[in-house]
Amino acid sequence: MKPLQQLVRANIWYLKPYSSARDEYKGVDASVFLDANENPYNAPYNRYPDPLQRDLKEELAVIKQVLPSQIFLGNGSDEAIDLLFRIFCNPKEDNVVAIAPTYGMYKVCADINEVEYRSVLLDENFALNAEQLLNATDQHTKMIFLCTPNNPSGNDLDRDEIIKVINGFQGIVVIDEAYSDFSKQKPFRLDLMKYENIVVLNTFSKAWGCAGIRLGMAFAGSEIIDLFNKVKYPYNINLLTQHQAFDALKRRYDVDKWVGVLMYERNQLAASFKELPFCRKVYPTDANFFLVKVDDADVIYKYLVSCGIIVRNRSRVELCGNCLRITVGTTQENNQLLSALRSYKK
Repeated sequence: MKPLQQLVRANIWYLKPYSSARDEYKGVDASVFLDANENPYNAPYNRYPDPLQRDLKEELAVIKQVLPSQIFLGNGSDEAIDLLFRIFCNPKEDNVVAIAPTYGMYKVCADINEVEYRSVLLDENFALNAEQLLNATDQHTKMIFLCTPNNPSGNDLDRDEIIKVINGFQGIVVIDEAYSDFSKQKPFRLDLMKYENIVVLNTFSKAWGCAGIRLGMAFAGSEIIDLFNKVKYPYNINLLTQHQAFDALKRRYDVDKWVGVLMYERNQLAASFKELPFCRKVYPTDANFFLVKVDDADVIYKYLVSCGIIVRNRSRVELCGNCLRITVGTTQENNQLLSALRSYKK
C-alpha cells in the first residue's frame, strides 16, 4: 500500500474538520449543557446525539470482533461509499475499478463525484479473476470495489482471488460484506490487522432486519476511520437510530435464528424454482436472495406485479439477461410466490 497521505486528496488530508459542541468537552462529567443552543425541554430528543456514537461502537465492537477505533457508522452503507470517494478521489482525475455486475451505488457515487468508473466483467459463473481486475488499474486508480456475496449474483467471490487483489494493489480495496451473515466465508473485517489497505462495509439492513433505521458500518484501520470522521457531517447518526441499534444488538441471538430460517427457506425456494417449466437456471447463492434465469423475465416480472408480488428484474444488467433476483421472504410469502408462478401461463 502507498503511504496513506499519497492516496488521500490533499484538501482532505489538510482539512480542519468542524468541531461540534459535543466533541469539545468529551471526558468531562457535565450535567448542565448551555453550549449548543439547544432547547432545554423535551428530553432526551432536545439534545444532539454523540457525534461519534462511542457507546454504540463499544457494544458493536464486541459482536463484530474489532476495535471501536476501527468502526465508522454511517447513514446506511451508502454514506460510507460516498465518503470514500470524497476522501480518496480527485474529481476528473482519479478512477476506481469494480467488478460487473455488482451493487449499483458504486457507480452512482462515482458519477456524482465525477470520478471515472471502470468495470471488469466477471466470468459466466460470476467468478472473479484477480489478474484481469488488476490489469484495469493504472497510476490514477485509488480504489477497487468488491462485493461478496455479490449483488445481484448472490455468490461469494473466491477469497484467494480477493487476497491477490489486496496484495497486488497499492490503493484501497473496498470489500462490501452486506450479506456476509448468510455466508460461511470468513469475513475480511477479521483481517484488518493483516491488510492495512482494506475497508470492509457491513449493514444493519439485511440479517439484522433493520433496513428502516438506515445504519451502515465501515471497518478499517484507525487512520482511515479518522478520515471518515473528519469528512462526515457532525451528527450523521440520529438518536432514534442509535437507540434502535442498541435494541437490535440485544437481540443478536434472534438474528442468528432468522439467518438459519432464511437459509433453509432459500434452499427450499431455489429447489422449487428449478421445477418450474420456464426456469432455465438457478445460480448458486451465499446470500438471502438468489438469481434465476427464466424464459422471458420482462413478462414474468409484469405478471408477478399484477399478482401483487414484487421481485427484481435484472435483465438489463451485465451477464444477467432474462434474470430475476428473488429475495427470500417468510414461508407464507415464498409459498404465495410459488403459487402464482405455478399458475403462470405463457
